[in-house]
Amino acid sequence: MEPVYTSVITFARGVFALQGLRFTVNGAENLPSTGGAVMAINHTGYMDFTYAGYAARRAGRLVRFMAKDEVFRHRISGPLMRGMHHIPVDRDAGAGSFRAAVRALKDGEIVGVFPEATISRSFELKTFKSGTVRMAASAGVPVVPTIIWGSQRVWTKDHPKRLGRTGIPIVVSMGEPLSVTRKDDADAVTELMRERMTALLLAAQQAYPALSGAELKFQPARLGGTAPTPEIAEKLDAEEAAARRSARSAEQ
Repeated sequence: MEPVYTSVITFARGVFALQGLRFTVNGAENLPSTGGAVMAINHTGYMDFTYAGYAARRAGRLVRFMAKDEVFRHRISGPLMRGMHHIPVDRDAGAGSFRAAVRALKDGEIVGVFPEATISRSFELKTFKSGTVRMAASAGVPVVPTIIWGSQRVWTKDHPKRLGRTGIPIVVSMGEPLSVTRKDDADAVTELMRERMTALLLAAQQAYPALSGAELKFQPARLGGTAPTPEIAEKLDAEEAAARRSARSAEQ
């Protein structure tokens, strides 16, 4: 029984309905109905984990997401995150969270991971960390490449959140599971995973309703939108990271 997770899902579905979000879920059959798997997800908005979790319910699975440990220390989100058995990540000491994720995978859980680590301001795929593949290899489970498109229009970096009734279409596509073993080159498999996620993302973008006017800020520059190019986005990310480091140093 998962009383906390079940309650949160029921609440989330009600919120999605009030917002008028229109979901398209592709490839739910690619998420294993039993046993462990890593759900590798692109990251364009703050609500991505809720949309990926919603899509996984189509396969009858719950997802244990890896999330920064600050969320677990929050007085409201903390008890919920722990109650849903998500996995805290300490970015300065990630070995413990890696071991916790591998244990969950070996116990037959679906673990949700964002290989880009942070939200993409360009809405293009960023460089992937190889930890996702190494985790799957250590546990002996497959990776399911997954993309979300449309979530950036709800709430993303550098833009105000829009949690009212927007009727925004949200696409979640899961690709064929990617097998990986300890003998495989983690970097090579990570690149293959990225290629598959790129194909899924391009297909979702091509099928998505055309954006215009003010909505073009949520469209990649490659598609005629006004979002930052990957190069500019990378510079903004670097400035943000430097500011975080400076703030931490000032606190010490």
